[in-house]
Amino acid sequence: MLAKRCLQRSVRHYATGKKIEFGSDARAKMLTGVNLLSRAVGVTLGPKGRNVIIEQSFGAPKITKDGVTVARAIDLKEPTENMGAALVKQVAVAANDHAGDGTTTATILANAIFSEGFKLVQRGTSQVEVKKGIDLAVRKMAENLDKQTRKITSTAEITQVATISANGDVEIGTLIGRAMEKVGKEGVITTADGKTLVTEVDVVEGMSIDRGYISPYFVTNPKEQKAEYENCSVLICTKKISNLVQILPALEFIAQKGKPLLIICDDVDGEALSTLLINKINGKLKVCAVKAPGFGDHKTNVLHDIAVFCGGEVIDEDAGARMEDFDPKLLGTAKKVTVTKDTCILLGGSGTAAQLANRVEFIKESLRTSTSSYDREKLNERLAKLSGGVGVIRVGGASDVEVSEKKARIEAALTAPRHAVAEGIVPGGGSALLYASMGLEELLQDPSYSEDMKMGISIALRAARLPAHLIVTNAGHEGAVVIDQLMKQPDRALGYDAQKDKFVNMFEA
Repeated sequence: MLAKRCLQRSVRHYATGKKIEFGSDARAKMLTGVNLLSRAVGVTLGPKGRNVIIEQSFGAPKITKDGVTVARAIDLKEPTENMGAALVKQVAVAANDHAGDGTTTATILANAIFSEGFKLVQRGTSQVEVKKGIDLAVRKMAENLDKQTRKITSTAEITQVATISANGDVEIGTLIGRAMEKVGKEGVITTADGKTLVTEVDVVEGMSIDRGYISPYFVTNPKEQKAEYENCSVLICTKKISNLVQILPALEFIAQKGKPLLIICDDVDGEALSTLLINKINGKLKVCAVKAPGFGDHKTNVLHDIAVFCGGEVIDEDAGARMEDFDPKLLGTAKKVTVTKDTCILLGGSGTAAQLANRVEFIKESLRTSTSSYDREKLNERLAKLSGGVGVIRVGGASDVEVSEKKARIEAALTAPRHAVAEGIVPGGGSALLYASMGLEELLQDPSYSEDMKMGISIALRAARLPAHLIVTNAGHEGAVVIDQLMKQPDRALGYDAQKDKFVNMFEA
């Protein structure tokens, strides 16, 4: 009885619950977290921004100037402060995922809006009206940014964007520019560890699919969250696989051969998925399943493209083929398969050059006869994937630490040039946001908006001018003076080059 009471007391002592906070105290703690994260990230902004040293759970500390890397590393001890930091961290990560650059700027904007909004809430201002004002200002600035956008096409322009995204590293910018020139604007670029001191760009016959693994339990590289296999068999099917009976013949064959297997089909679930995961986790099978990309006829066509590239055949029940009647001849092969949560890249398919050429010619003929803009867009995508190949940047270095650090910087800089080609670029150095904010002053004079809405507009206006101010400050100069000079002149391409300490045309610099 005594032991039972002691156990109950022990359970009560260690029991934990949610910490609930209200009002200004909770907001103040969240603001503290937001400010801490923003200060740590903000020092990296601009060409003369500072490096940040991050303690690692193992190994040597990491030195970086990448805003999103700094944001991801911050984890505060106080729960409410950490919640505020997590909100802004989410902004940085979203900017990195969608644009590949501008993560530090996004963090500074979020901090400025949160801080100013906090002051207004403390004064009793209507939160709803302030939010409406901020949303209105954001829409207006987005329109102004669209007017400043300039399309880029040349390799030199792409190299410039990649160099800026790589924190001014000209070598990395040049490598990415060369890789995009070789594989085309729609091509795929990946990184790999090199075997020499020099970093090189190769183009490998490869194909990418815009779908990732069905379950994270298929991952073989937990650090990078990838499933990677070499000399991999590829099974392609148009239908969903739910029953073990459907896939058992193929699994038995693969188990006998001891080769890895990539399954590309409409979906895998139920008993079939459970069997694959259990055998993968127990090490009995090297397997990964990926959903087929696209929908309807486009999905079927893409699967046939993959089959031609891999030298296999599509198992299509509509054509009389069934999974249960498995034949090893239906399997394709790829020298290397890399699957992430979003993409699947196949390198070195066993399809013959003649088969690939015939398939490419078939797609080109379909392009010539197609009248639908949607169909033409999809056909061009398929053509790029089949004929462009995959660019591989083989990262060289004197040590594993050097290779790892350089590889991380290249991977971080790969996204921005692709988005720049698709959507265009705006003047850098914070000047694009600075000029876009000038259009908000007319909204402040509009009598149809309430005073609380105008306060929201003012918050967005001041926030948009902060990145340019901070870039100048990080370069050791007076931000207010530079911003005043930029706003008084008419050329909307002019900006402040903090690296050279002079005003230049930002598109040409």
